[in-house]
Amino acid sequence: MKRKYCTTCHYPQSACICHAVKPTATVTDIIIMQHPSEVEHAKNTVRLLKLALPQTQIYVGETAADFAELQGYLAAQTRPVFIVYPNEHSQAASEVETDNKAIIVLIDGTWRKAYRMLQLNPWLLNYPSLHLECDDESQYVIRKAKRSDSLSTLEAAAYTLASLEPNADIAPIFAVFNAMVHHKLSAMPAAVRQRYNSDKLKG
Repeated sequence: MKRKYCTTCHYPQSACICHAVKPTATVTDIIIMQHPSEVEHAKNTVRLLKLALPQTQIYVGETAADFAELQGYLAAQTRPVFIVYPNEHSQAASEVETDNKAIIVLIDGTWRKAYRMLQLNPWLLNYPSLHLECDDESQYVIRKAKRSDSLSTLEAAAYTLASLEPNADIAPIFAVFNAMVHHKLSAMPAAVRQRYNSDKLKG
C-alpha cells in the first residue's frame, strides 16, 4: 500500500509534525544551496527550516551553471551577503556588525560535498564567510557525523540568525526540528534508540 503523506509538512501522515509548526519571519534572509542528494533525504533539515521560516530560499544544484540564477540574484543585492562556511579567512558570526538586513547563504550537504560545491562555485569567494563559535553540541542525534563540530543546516542557520539578529525568535525553528527528531527516536526499536543520546535534545 502506498504511503500517504501530509500535504502541509510533506512527511508521512504517521510522522506528521504539523502540530509543531509555527511559522516565523526574520529580517535576515536565508538562502540554501542544496546538493541534489539531500533533496529526498528522509532526515533533510532544510525541509524543516522552510516550514518554520517560509521566506527561506532553496536552490538545488552543484555546479556554477546550476546556480547561475542565484549568482545573478546576489550580485544585484545592496544588502551584505555572508557565506556560512568555516575556513581560515572566516569571521565569527558573533563578531559581525550588521544593520540586521543581511543575507546568509548556507551549503546543504556532507562536508565532502559542500567542499566540492565551493570548488565548483568560485564566485562564492566574492563574499565574506562566517563561522560559528557554538558551545553546544549538535542536537541532530539521529544522523551521524564524522566531525565533532558538525551541525545540521537548520542548526547552523538558526545559530547564525541568533548572532546576526539577536531579536529573532529561533524557538519555532527548533520546535519543528525537535518534533522530527523525537518522532524518529520514538519509532526506533528500544535497542537501537539506546545508541543515541536523546538527553541532548532541546526543549
